[in-house]
Amino acid sequence: ASRCNHLVFTLSGIPGLEYLNFWIGYPVIAMYIVSVLGNCSIMYTVKMEQDLHEPMYIFLFMLSAVDVLIATTTMPKMLGIFWFNSREITFNMCLVQMFFIHFLSALESGILVTMAIDRYVAICHPLRYTSILTSKTITKAVLGIAVRGAAVMMPLPLIIKRLPFPISNLLTHSFCVHQEAMKLACADYTVNIVYGLFAILLVMGIDSLFISLSYVLIIKTVVGLAEEASVKAFSTCAAHICAVLVYYIPLIGLSVVHRFGMNSNHNLHIVFADVYLLVPPVINPIIYSIKTKQIRNRLIRLFRQKVKGTKLFGDF
Repeated sequence: ASRCNHLVFTLSGIPGLEYLNFWIGYPVIAMYIVSVLGNCSIMYTVKMEQDLHEPMYIFLFMLSAVDVLIATTTMPKMLGIFWFNSREITFNMCLVQMFFIHFLSALESGILVTMAIDRYVAICHPLRYTSILTSKTITKAVLGIAVRGAAVMMPLPLIIKRLPFPISNLLTHSFCVHQEAMKLACADYTVNIVYGLFAILLVMGIDSLFISLSYVLIIKTVVGLAEEASVKAFSTCAAHICAVLVYYIPLIGLSVVHRFGMNSNHNLHIVFADVYLLVPPVINPIIYSIKTKQIRNRLIRLFRQKVKGTKLFGDF
């Protein structure tokens, strides 16, 4: 066995569909472009529009920033695999990608929690909204999420690095994730299994409980309101509920397949992993552009201004 820091891993595209690699690259680059343009448009809109400098939109700005980073961490390398057959990745670069994938996923989960709490305060304690969610509180929440994500996810590449590996290492994903890399080791990786489970329960497990609790309290409050008021209250949560479902359903599916689906279709866990990492950065800006009236109106107005400016420039 060779020590980890001398290794090169080989990344796969989608096993069994190698003959379609060139064509698979087109939806990947399309998803990347939509993700970057969509999320950057939301960030630009929130930054430029003074009316949107509220907690809800500040959290949305951060969610969009994380989505851009997740897409950039995964998709360019995938394009290299599909279009240029660039499959090799050094072990240390694999560890770096692994950390950022898990760290950014933890950040996204944490931001979804803060957005759920934001909706809870806005609906259940509207008169205290501005006094509870102050800029100081938001800053502390964001720092807490970042520190927790870094502290919990940093050990993952470190406990992989301590393991001996064979010279030939083929990863079935198009990116490096802890739960697959550990299975290639030539030694007992029980510590990795236990810590991986601990990390996902500490971050995603607790976060999902807080999100669920927030919506239980929201529903309890909304039920007592008049029909029109309850519909309006729920409409402010629609985009966030969609974002939560887009994030957590593939995560749960991926976790179940990795732990209990050993005899299932080998490509199933690859599909879940791709959906979990690639779909939220693409879908979230679309969801928020459609479901959030303020964002939608600002984006339409900005687009019209750009078109008008282009026509005026063309007249010269």
